[in-house]
Amino acid sequence: MNNAEIITIGDEILIGQTIDTNSAWMGTELNLIGVRVNRITSISDRREEIAGALSEALKRADIVLITGGLGPTSDDITKDTLAEYFGAEMVMNKEVLAEVTERLRRRNLEMNGNNRRQALVPDNCTVLMNRTGTAPGMLFVQNEKIIVSMPGVPYEMKHIMSEHVLPLLSRKVAGKVIMHKNIMTYGTFEAKLAEMLETFERELPENIRLAYLPAQGVIKLRLTATGSSDDKVREAIGLQVDKLYGIIPALIYGEDEVMLEEVIGKLLNERNLTLSTAESCTGGRIASLITTVPGSSGWFRGSVVAYDNTVKTGLLGVQTETLMLHGAVSAETAGEMARGIRKVMETDYAIAVTGIAGPSGGTPDKPVGTVWIAIDSERGLVTEKHTFADDRLVNISRSSYTALNLLRKQIIST
Repeated sequence: MNNAEIITIGDEILIGQTIDTNSAWMGTELNLIGVRVNRITSISDRREEIAGALSEALKRADIVLITGGLGPTSDDITKDTLAEYFGAEMVMNKEVLAEVTERLRRRNLEMNGNNRRQALVPDNCTVLMNRTGTAPGMLFVQNEKIIVSMPGVPYEMKHIMSEHVLPLLSRKVAGKVIMHKNIMTYGTFEAKLAEMLETFERELPENIRLAYLPAQGVIKLRLTATGSSDDKVREAIGLQVDKLYGIIPALIYGEDEVMLEEVIGKLLNERNLTLSTAESCTGGRIASLITTVPGSSGWFRGSVVAYDNTVKTGLLGVQTETLMLHGAVSAETAGEMARGIRKVMETDYAIAVTGIAGPSGGTPDKPVGTVWIAIDSERGLVTEKHTFADDRLVNISRSSYTALNLLRKQIIST
């Protein structure tokens, strides 16, 4: 029993009013205990849709998890539909009724008919108590297959999954160990990285799989290993991680879910170094990323958003002649911005970024997406040119992370 399907119920999901975060969370948690989600289906609040989706899912999966449609209003029909589907009568559950009554009392609310109906459940289900809301979860077993219905409210679903469903399923799949290891990379495209790792991937043991998970330039390499014991799986996955460090050392910036800005903070803090930034096309995004890191005040002095050229000349000391000869988007301007902010803020390192985020402003020589990045330190000045995309938000994000990665490489090369 290690394959599952998820069914999410609600018109609000289908029309884009609500984003289905439940499935992503459940998929992650199920995968950690060795249960594979093979399909996710979103359907409307209609009896025939619910019954039809459940029938189809039970043809393929051992476990079907359903969220949504358990509220107290007339459009919440999941419970009645499941009772009909499984040939059950609705009965009043005293424990649920007591829970609902106490919850309303604590909030100084009176019990009404809708609240009372929350305690009605099919007589052939196992009730999964919900200590965070009024709608209980329900567990059905049919032909040795498990069906669980839960509220669509994320924190209520997570409570029922964590307290009831995941422990139950863990016991069902006991004996199989599954382990994940994430290697975080930056600095190349997915297709190029896959080419670099082609031999590595081909030579992986049968019990280890590699997945590429790209997002905003960061590519997370996820190794998933299975086996009979924690020690054996951990050893097997560790050997493959060591191989990755040998193949792409320059691209790996960390492990697990660590972000580049966190790595920068750790590197600077360990070395007792400080940082400042001068940003044009990124509009303060780099500083924003940096200040999400707890303790960043210990190593980050500040930033100047030099969007207008008068700010570049007036605050950062960029020469008017430099702007006239080379333009705002140039190695020379980026370099003077970096030197200027480092001098003003009196820091060990400085990042400067200038470019054309778009959608307008590009020229044949400097198209939209052209970005110059500079890093200044006592070791000297380093500049890089990049050409990203036509999309403004993508360019801002890629420029910011590329600048942080260039800084990372400069720090570790000392």
